[in-house]
Amino acid sequence: MTPPTTTAKPGNLDQIAKTYSDRLARYGATANGVFWRNAEGQWLRFEKLIGVIDPCDSDGGITINDLGCGYGALFEVLWHRGFMQHSCYVGYDICRDMLHEARLRVTHPRAQFINSAVATMEADYSLVSGTFNMKLDADDKDWAHYVEASLIDLWSKTRKGLAFNMLSRSRRLLRQGDLYYADWRRYEAFCLGTLSPNVTVLRDYPLAEWTIYVHRRDS
Repeated sequence: MTPPTTTAKPGNLDQIAKTYSDRLARYGATANGVFWRNAEGQWLRFEKLIGVIDPCDSDGGITINDLGCGYGALFEVLWHRGFMQHSCYVGYDICRDMLHEARLRVTHPRAQFINSAVATMEADYSLVSGTFNMKLDADDKDWAHYVEASLIDLWSKTRKGLAFNMLSRSRRLLRQGDLYYADWRRYEAFCLGTLSPNVTVLRDYPLAEWTIYVHRRDS
């Protein structure tokens, strides 16, 4: 899903937003419409992300930022899992067409969708699903710096826990040049050194990616 911007933003974010708009027009509000292979993988990906939420918060009463929310599919998973009881959800995206679709699909009063490339509100938890995957013609080194700046910005607005995923560089796959494949070790070290000493890496699930949880020191 579409990425945020920071003071270190690359120059191709408008083109990335258009790429997602074109994809949505072709495939609609589906997993394929946001470049995922199938709905089953998309659902599993979301299940892994929301594992960052403390079981004590499972009855709701929390705030959640979804950075790169696309058409709002993650809200549905949160709703079915019961996290949205007395909770508030804010989805952010740079693709206006995605946001329009999200507002049509998700009309619950506890959800809102904002056309912004960064989180504008503080939240208990921040979730990022696929947001950093589409780099188009950006250089890998520049994109990595952008991802790190984005994570720092989001962490500053996160009170309890952050979860994000990226495509795995270590998997033996035919790589597409417009996607960013990341080494989990780099981002584990970055999170430990810059965000928090409380970091968990998930790699034991059948998708060509990994997920990282970052919790506050006292969690």
